[in-house]
Amino acid sequence: MDSPQSSGLRKLKPVIVKHEEFDFSKLEDRPKALCIERHRSCDERAMHDLSVRSLSAMPSFKNGSSRSHENLETIPSPDKKSVINTPKGSYFSEASPMMAEGWEALQRSLVYFRGLRVGTIAALDHSEEALNYNQVFVRDFFPSALAFMMMKEPEVVKNFLLKTLRLQSWEKTIDRFKLGQGAMPASFKVLHDPVRNHDTLIADFGESAIGRVAPVDSGFWWIILLQAYTKYTHDQSLSEMPECQKGMRLILTLCLSEGFDTFPTLLCADGCCMIDRRMGIYGYPIEIQALFFMALRCALALLKQDDEGKEFVERITKRLHALSYHLRSYFWLDFKQLNKIYRYKTEEYSHTAVNKFNVMPDSLPDWVFDFMPTRGGYFIGNVSPARMDFRWFCLGNCIAILSSLATPEQSAAIMDLIEERWEELVGEMPMKVCYPAIESHEWRIVTGCDPKNTRWSYHNGGSWPVLLWLLTAACIKTGRPQIARRAIELAEARLSKDNWPEYYDGKLGRYIGKQSRKLQTWSIAGYLVAKMMLEDPSHIIMVSLEEDKQMRPPLKRSSSWSS
Repeated sequence: MDSPQSSGLRKLKPVIVKHEEFDFSKLEDRPKALCIERHRSCDERAMHDLSVRSLSAMPSFKNGSSRSHENLETIPSPDKKSVINTPKGSYFSEASPMMAEGWEALQRSLVYFRGLRVGTIAALDHSEEALNYNQVFVRDFFPSALAFMMMKEPEVVKNFLLKTLRLQSWEKTIDRFKLGQGAMPASFKVLHDPVRNHDTLIADFGESAIGRVAPVDSGFWWIILLQAYTKYTHDQSLSEMPECQKGMRLILTLCLSEGFDTFPTLLCADGCCMIDRRMGIYGYPIEIQALFFMALRCALALLKQDDEGKEFVERITKRLHALSYHLRSYFWLDFKQLNKIYRYKTEEYSHTAVNKFNVMPDSLPDWVFDFMPTRGGYFIGNVSPARMDFRWFCLGNCIAILSSLATPEQSAAIMDLIEERWEELVGEMPMKVCYPAIESHEWRIVTGCDPKNTRWSYHNGGSWPVLLWLLTAACIKTGRPQIARRAIELAEARLSKDNWPEYYDGKLGRYIGKQSRKLQTWSIAGYLVAKMMLEDPSHIIMVSLEEDKQMRPPLKRSSSWSS
């Protein structure tokens, strides 16, 4: 999100996307019922067996049956009736007043384009200058999308996917430089002309962001959400549309293009993902690599096996094998590997080199030796020549678990680490976006003296409630629901009372962030998704991919993996 400090920066002309009449009527037709025997994957069967509450236990509606995606109605305006008076609001009121409050706020955050719900704004807080918090962010909408699907309202997700797909097709120019055709916007907003009664979309592809960095993660989140929608609805008609197939191929063309890289990972600029300000993640950040891996696996399942699709399937398969080996081998850190790095020799030449990136042992930070438990491990933040960023990043590690980038042993080790370092990573409000914070001289060099990313604040060791849904999903997949339950109880003690802040500050996450917006939509959605997922673990099917054992490298088990 842009901060107030950005107001003094040079303003650039925004990319304005004016939609002429686009025939949504064809896209809104309900899919015809197909008589196809559906074979459930092992992952789906496992999650079905794990479920503690059947989907049939969801609330019933006035017609006596649960409301499905086939009979949804588009809500004309969020102000016309209170959500608490709807059957779902009543269900939440009975189950949890906090969930009812969250669901109502989520409904009020909906954005409409020509009568269709197309997303949710970043925050409902009107006490501060809007900046870009009144826009629909691709990454921010993901937990909202999951919440709507869990409440059997997938139509808003479909509209969002189609709308952002249309934005992708427009020419994107920043300072006379043309972005790649497959680039997805970071966000968009709807401008309504009351005189002409006409809606116009304004998209931001990075030209208005801090540092003017295009979002690398938006395209990955879009593909992952398309797969989640397809899994939820059991309807492939959307993903098989020529427009969606082309959109995926354009995204893949950008990230699978050949260059000078000797690594299968993606080279990225600082500020290209959730951490959208200068925080020293340039290079090969784990958040992008994990999302890249998951998006490739989702695309593999979504692409049609036609002439164009087959070419991409082959390229994806090769990249996945190389990417999984690279990340599991060189990004993974546990007690045994840390000791190995500590004893590295340097200046090794030839193919037999052990210290392949020529990392200097003296560059290891002091804190990592105390932070690393005997049992446990995690994917470190970054690996590049002569550099290893040993910081813990929550999103990258949770996505690694959900996508099965992490092997079952590594997934268990990540959860062991969270339990062993609960005070550092969770504290009083789940969960740290990264750990530890950078401070003093290092903070000045790495962030450029960023006043928003001071120590233990915002992206520099701040605690973000939205990460609760990722933690919960990872806990369910690894069979550790008690960890998620403990984290949710911590969040419930304060989130609603504090009016749903964007983030918390301090080593323990005790204080509401100094520039934190209230009624932050993804804080609300993250809590709702975590709560509903814990009550019905079968929901994890939307965001969980089962392991592909062909991609497992011949790694030796370390002591942290043994029982």
